[in-house]
Amino acid sequence: MRPARPPSLAAATLATGSVASLATFVGLAMAAEAEDLAPLRPINATSHWLNGDFAGLHSGADRRRTGVGIATNHAACLFWALPFMAWQRRRPAATPAALMRDALVMSAVAAAVDYGATPKRFTPGWELVLSKGGMVGAYAALAVGLAAGASLAARKGRRGGAGPRHVRTAPAPALPPRHAR
Repeated sequence: MRPARPPSLAAATLATGSVASLATFVGLAMAAEAEDLAPLRPINATSHWLNGDFAGLHSGADRRRTGVGIATNHAACLFWALPFMAWQRRRPAATPAALMRDALVMSAVAAAVDYGATPKRFTPGWELVLSKGGMVGAYAALAVGLAAGASLAARKGRRGGAGPRHVRTAPAPALPPRHAR
């Protein structure tokens, strides 16, 4: 049996980013509902780069706003999953708590870049709909998604022959020779 190989960075990023996208979508919907807003408004607001700042006022689901918002959010989560997974490959978290800590750090970096260095037209757009507390909740959901996705990618790799690089298999114990009767 061959030792397990690590998942490719692309495969780990795809898995992690997809889980982070789903977690962020749920976090945005929960934040909206906590603020007595329709759950799709924050994801619709994410399409503001294409549909204008009024996109977040739309409460229903449609391709123009919701579809673009989901696709944009998914692309952004894949974007942030790439440096996160590269970081985890270089210095894997030793415990689930350390993995969550690392995911919170990456989420904080994402928030700082999204709202500190990105032109307004290309921000996530959540500020058009949610309070600052709701936005913090959305970035916390991103962190949970990054940690869960990274954990899933590592586990899937171990089962499917693509686990972490540091996993080694031990040789089988030697059996005593059979004696002739």
